[in-house]
Amino acid sequence: MARVDIAIPNYNYGRFLRHCVASVQNQDIDGMRILIIDNASTDDSVEIAREIAAADSRVELLLRPKNLGPHASFNAAIDWAQSDYFTILCSDDYLPAGSLRAALSSLDRHPDANLVFGHTVFVQGEEAPTLPSGLTGAEQYMAGDAFLRCFCSTGRSPIDGPMAVVRTEAQKRLGYYRPDLPHTDDMEMWMRFGAIGAVVRLDGVQSIVRIHGANQSAVLKNVHHWNIESQAAFEAFFEAYGASLRDADELLRKARRSLSDRAYWCAVSHLLRGDPGVRDLIGYAVRLHPMSAILPPLGYLWRRPDAISRLRSLVGMARVDPAQSA
Repeated sequence: MARVDIAIPNYNYGRFLRHCVASVQNQDIDGMRILIIDNASTDDSVEIAREIAAADSRVELLLRPKNLGPHASFNAAIDWAQSDYFTILCSDDYLPAGSLRAALSSLDRHPDANLVFGHTVFVQGEEAPTLPSGLTGAEQYMAGDAFLRCFCSTGRSPIDGPMAVVRTEAQKRLGYYRPDLPHTDDMEMWMRFGAIGAVVRLDGVQSIVRIHGANQSAVLKNVHHWNIESQAAFEAFFEAYGASLRDADELLRKARRSLSDRAYWCAVSHLLRGDPGVRDLIGYAVRLHPMSAILPPLGYLWRRPDAISRLRSLVGMARVDPAQSA
């Protein structure tokens, strides 16, 4: 049986597909299966996928005649997976050398951990930049409850990209990605993993994500929209999978408060810069935490590792005449 299964969903990213698959093929791992799932692309993706599969017996194809949406591809990948470990890599992203081996080795060392993640590098445009070095040997073991508290105390995922490597058995037990969370489905899924066991954070770069106009996240234009989508992930998790957690109510309150605090300080920063969206951000902050209309949430700033630099930035913007900085 293969050691790791890598699913690569694709839609009209033929120009990226070879580079993505090659970054997986070059991971130097014995026992690998790769599944390219094409969602009825209208470019040359299918032709390229067939060429890749013909040249490498490790590559399998699922070529859909009809576009069923991205979640159909993610969930078909879960059904397909059968190796010890599993990951989904979008076809416009790619892996640095050694990153997958480091992730598998970490899960081997920690049999009670079901998920491992590293850092993500975001690159602009469609050219293939030089790959950074992969993950180092340094790692941080995190109990599941500590991992969940990271989510709720910051209002965001501690995994800074869309990719993590997981145990296949745990993924199948946790089930499918939710189509009603088009932008934060991965965030909700990672919280499910935290609910059933430990995770490991690795030092170094695990994946490289391209930023371009066709990204799924490109339709989210500002912090306010991201806050709304993040809240949807928290609400979905605690209404369903996380509802039975002993401290579910406390964690959900903490998550809402974190989102409120972030919206409040983003509103302050927008106001000082003369940017639009202040009304939406303040309204959102007060709806989630009414006391923020009276008392500024200073605790949020102090909890941030960059608290001092952010305060200096805010003070600096307050000293600038917006008319002069326009």
